[in-house]
Amino acid sequence: MFPRQSEEILKDKRRMRWACRRGMLELDVLFAPFVEEAYDELNEEQQQVFRRLLTCDDPDLFSWFMGHAKCPDPELAEMVALMLRRVKV
Repeated sequence: MFPRQSEEILKDKRRMRWACRRGMLELDVLFAPFVEEAYDELNEEQQQVFRRLLTCDDPDLFSWFMGHAKCPDPELAEMVALMLRRVKV
């Protein structure tokens, strides 16, 4: 049996996987791999920003990630930039 903390981490990861299922394929291919490969490496503050990013509307996310618009929130904009940097590596 997993310790309580590990159970919470697994639940959080499952929630993130589910929230990453977006209505646009372009977003799915950004979010799903990020959660699998990078989410655990984020500090708690970055994880909170990422969770907040997931609450944004798909059209806004699409515009930010495709460079059609700049995210007005500096924390979210930094998370978008971090995710884009990871994709380009």
